[in-house]
Amino acid sequence: MINDLDSIDWASMGHAYGQADDVPQWLHDMTSPDPELREQAFSSFYSAAHHQGDVYPCTMASLPFLFAMADDPGTPDRASVVELIVSIGRVAVEREDPGSVRFGPDGEESTAYEDTAALMRRRGHAFIGYACDADSRVRGAAIEGLALFLDDAERAVAAIRDRLVAEGGTVERLLVVRTMADLALRLPEARVPAKAWFDILADGVAADADVRLAAIVQRARCAPESIDDTTVPTAIGLLRQVTPMPRPEENKEAGESRGPSGPCTCSAEAAPDPGVPPQVAAAFADLERHGRVHAPTTRLLVTFHAVLDARVDDRTALLSEQLRSPDAATRYDAIDMARGLITSWRGDHTRLVRLIAECLQPHDPYTSAAAAEALGSLAVLAEPARESLAALVAAHRTEHRTDAWASPHPALRRAHQQAVLALAQLGDERALPGLLTALDTGIDAWRAVNAAGHLPQAAAELTPRLIRCLTDVDHSREWPDISPTASASALAALGDPSAVPALADAVSSAVQHKQWRTAAPILKALTRFGTSAATTLDTVRPLAEAEDVETRTAAASAIWELERRPESVVPMLQRTLGAERNFDAINLAGRIGPPAAAVLPRLRQMLNEQLEQNTLNEQNDSAVLNDSWTVVHVASALWDIGGEGEARVVAPALLAAWRDNDATARPAVACLNRMGPAAHLAVPRIEAELARPRRGGSPWGWAVDVDLEIQGSCRSILTRLKASRTTA
Repeated sequence: MINDLDSIDWASMGHAYGQADDVPQWLHDMTSPDPELREQAFSSFYSAAHHQGDVYPCTMASLPFLFAMADDPGTPDRASVVELIVSIGRVAVEREDPGSVRFGPDGEESTAYEDTAALMRRRGHAFIGYACDADSRVRGAAIEGLALFLDDAERAVAAIRDRLVAEGGTVERLLVVRTMADLALRLPEARVPAKAWFDILADGVAADADVRLAAIVQRARCAPESIDDTTVPTAIGLLRQVTPMPRPEENKEAGESRGPSGPCTCSAEAAPDPGVPPQVAAAFADLERHGRVHAPTTRLLVTFHAVLDARVDDRTALLSEQLRSPDAATRYDAIDMARGLITSWRGDHTRLVRLIAECLQPHDPYTSAAAAEALGSLAVLAEPARESLAALVAAHRTEHRTDAWASPHPALRRAHQQAVLALAQLGDERALPGLLTALDTGIDAWRAVNAAGHLPQAAAELTPRLIRCLTDVDHSREWPDISPTASASALAALGDPSAVPALADAVSSAVQHKQWRTAAPILKALTRFGTSAATTLDTVRPLAEAEDVETRTAAASAIWELERRPESVVPMLQRTLGAERNFDAINLAGRIGPPAAAVLPRLRQMLNEQLEQNTLNEQNDSAVLNDSWTVVHVASALWDIGGEGEARVVAPALLAAWRDNDATARPAVACLNRMGPAAHLAVPRIEAELARPRRGGSPWGWAVDVDLEIQGSCRSILTRLKASRTTA
């Protein structure tokens, strides 16, 4: 079987294999009896021929041999082969677009998606056999293929129905019901029989609760119009029947790393490899952790929330049930769903915040860490959880060790750190002992540095430690363990002038080593101290001639803030404004205000050029999104310098940019707020913004703190305009 690979001209199949005419050895090794060699072979395939989940000509060329492996009962780990085939086919089917022209990595025209999808459909019947295989893992990997690759709707519906009768496990049965919905959404002729099947399962008493729940969710997914006032209450009732009751608590060592269903041996809890920056190790651990699913109903409930979408009350009721579940796994998985609802939709989420706070249990550090992390992302909306966070921190310090931040137990340490960080986000000084432990011991100090700026009331204790962090940075290293920009930002937020000399020294060292990405942010931090940092002018002034444009601009900004002499800064600014899209320079002009009138002609020219370019680019969405940022920055600077004389141009420009790119709302609204009565043109847009239930205009929305700031500015504008009309 494998020898047939030699007949392929692999060299013509593209760059992915990196070999000339030889068959990749790892394609042979995928059938090796050696598990380690086989695992490496699959990893090589995913890296080379299925890189980042994409499909290339070489990927398609491999499919006949992958199918041959899957068809051979003697192939070790056939389930992984079938899973790989389905992954390739899914991408091809989702991305195929007959008639469109695509180019592969080698620059040549590619029809890999269309060709691969066609091949998968020709072999679609194979998935009926795989879905009936004696190996449950092969069946589980293959079932999805019944919806993706069979074009005979009647045959596919029958095959899926048969699988529900044959499968006994909850996960498998939920997968079968979801597969029927996938089929109905892909093939219109399958929708009527699928809907009838869902009705029978959902409304019948013969089906088990898990199947009935799945049928309700997948029916709603296929036919959103079927959702009514009984849908969510019925689903909640079925979820209660499906949810397992908790097992008696087992004796366990305090701080043992445990998941919701027992001891957690996941790699994310292991110590990072030596030499890996702690921030990088933590980022990868977060990616792995957030991909975990603990309860069999989780994927189904995620789908249900996506279908319910804007029905926030229904979703809140469902999440309340999930967060109060007697099953720890269900509660754990609900935490991130609740966070997603709160950060995406406006409204009073106090109920959900308090339920997340109830998950902060000292005896369950694994779940407590997830709950605290979620609360830390909610900004001031986490206020109802303040005392619960403080209680968890106090319990860790009294029941385990006063320096719980540095606990040797990974799960306990993470739970404590996340609770401390969430408290710090709320400006609560009870976070201070944990931050001091981090800064004194160096254990996960990078986390503490990022949080320290939220506690200005503790500047006397935090500032000396942050200065030490900044002073200890080796600027010859590309990626220090503790970011000097984070330390500088925290020092600026604390506002203690004793930090000024250290910031100046850090700038000099960064410039000496040409670490421009560090020098500019530290200069920006220095500007926060205003004229109290004037002693550093001899260090800052020469940097206005630095080779790096961002550093030059940051230096000009610092010179302005440190001495407030427009006659020395505006000439620098005029030179710097020649750089394309130099937002920092544009913003500096606005901060200087009327004394920067000399740059008004250049700003007007930039705005006119950008508005004309936007008209030319109106069919290019990405170009308009980028250009709208320029419009907002330039228009804001025009108002701050020219005032009323620029209002006729500024207000329409801000509104146009905001319309074209919702992400510009924050600076656009901030400028409109400064404009007072001149912002009257924006009233309809501002009222529409306040009436919108979703945060932000994109599917991801804004961060909570940004959205709250935008809402506050919008209300301020309306209040001021109303007052001005009353006075008039």
